[in-house]
Amino acid sequence: MGAAKETLGYPSRTDAVLALRRQGLTTREIAQRIGVEPSTVSALEHSATRRRVADDQRAERQGRAVLMPVELWPRLEREAARRHLSPNTLARRIVQVVIEDDLVGAVADDGEGNPGGPEDR
Repeated sequence: MGAAKETLGYPSRTDAVLALRRQGLTTREIAQRIGVEPSTVSALEHSATRRRVADDQRAERQGRAVLMPVELWPRLEREAARRHLSPNTLARRIVQVVIEDDLVGAVADDGEGNPGGPEDR
């Protein structure tokens, strides 16, 4: 795979395609905007989806499951979509940063070293 080509202010053509698609543009409109064939737009979208699915599958094979309240899922989906990630990838990254940056106390404690909620007691 070649180096990313900055396009329309996005770090890569794939990022530009995904952003324009979220804005509701058609494949033909996206192709015209970024100066490629419609088939290239489709290929870039397909490739991004394949990578995301492969990343999720790899993480699921190598990791553990964490349950979260179902009512949080739509918000996680929205935030993940803004970042061109799957909800699982975003959740995994959030947990990873909290642990690696020693933020567990800031997230889980009430300032006194006590658990943050009744479910922890």
